Amino acid sequence: MIMPVETAPDIPAATSVVVIGGGIVGLTAALSLAERGIPVVVLEKGRLAGEQSSRNLGWVRKTGRNIHDLPLSVESDRLWAEMPQRVGADVGYRDAGIMYVARSEAEMAKHETWIGSAGGRALDSRLLSADEIDRLVPGGAERWYGGIHTPSDGRAEPTLASSAIANAAIAKGAIVVENCAVRRLVTSAGRVSGVITERGEIRCEKVLLAGGIWSRRFLGNHGVAFPTLPLVASVFRTAAMEGPTETAVGAADFSFRKRRDGGYTITQRGALFAPLMLDHLLLGHRYLPVLKAEWKNLRLSFGRDFLRDLAMPRRWKGDARSPMEQLRTMDPAVNHGLNAEALRNLCKAWPVFNKVEVRQSWAGMIDVTPDSMPVISPVAALPGLTLASGFSGHGFGTAPAAGQLAADLITESTPIVDPAPYRLDRL
Repeated sequence: MIMPVETAPDIPAATSVVVIGGGIVGLTAALSLAERGIPVVVLEKGRLAGEQSSRNLGWVRKTGRNIHDLPLSVESDRLWAEMPQRVGADVGYRDAGIMYVARSEAEMAKHETWIGSAGGRALDSRLLSADEIDRLVPGGAERWYGGIHTPSDGRAEPTLASSAIANAAIAKGAIVVENCAVRRLVTSAGRVSGVITERGEIRCEKVLLAGGIWSRRFLGNHGVAFPTLPLVASVFRTAAMEGPTETAVGAADFSFRKRRDGGYTITQRGALFAPLMLDHLLLGHRYLPVLKAEWKNLRLSFGRDFLRDLAMPRRWKGDARSPMEQLRTMDPAVNHGLNAEALRNLCKAWPVFNKVEVRQSWAGMIDVTPDSMPVISPVAALPGLTLASGFSGHGFGTAPAAGQLAADLITESTPIVDPAPYRLDRL
């Protein structure tokens, strides 16, 4: 359950920056802007963090990151550690480490290659033997080929973090409004000059689009191409229990991590569910290399989701009800088969989990780019608009630095990391 936030009942007539999307990236950007004394309004079509920002695994990791994405992950790790003091609240952050275990030489080779390429970045990541895994995560029934461990990686609680960040941004002057969809941008003299919402227009100088899975449709309505495809991850949590470790552990076909409430969050790490939609047909060719490599781990369906997506408009005007008002919260169905798979695989590896009591299951929709890297970039076709979307399932862990980078770009400040890998035009 997301911690509630007391948001503003009305929209202002004008501000400096409008943030479209009240997920964790949009909220951290708003916090960064408010800390600089810049008037900012966050507009969320539904409830703050109601989609993937509260439905993810909560991992804060550097391990295995794309090398081009690693500097952002390193900065986010630092900012997560500072977050409780920054926002004056517990976000559930713990630097308890993350470990990946490998069953084969081929799996281990990927970790060896990554640690070789990341070795010059002063990380504490190291390769593990099977005996070291047994010592760090006792009680296992599987003999692992090896693994990789980063003790400084951590976790935070998705149902706490966004709310704490929103409250801190509000305390510093940000205006946050829920249940207020942005329908269109307003432009004047070739630049963004405001937004049209379902409650009226707000004049502004800059806009940040941090709409997650909705950003592609919003940009498409303005004639801007943004290739992302939706995938669904199913997750479940257990009742409080004595587990083998505080460290988060991932294998090819499961992952688990300790929760603040004493239970565990578990998923089938190696498999994702794809409810086919029109965009899969339009953009599928852009993802062929990934599909070839991961085909056995992709579960497809065709039916209700396709028809619902097809019924939603892709073009609309500012005086028309937008798709974001038709579907305030993307709430995909749980794939209970994948969750059952995850638990079976985990129990074989660590039998203590045979005793778990499943308390809740949920699913979240992830916006995936062709290279699995986000876009944090000005949109050249719409001067005054910055985009921060396409995080491909990594947005929660990198949100503090991603939001700050977006704020840096908006204010033309020295960026926290090199923004070049996140350019929109690379896609």
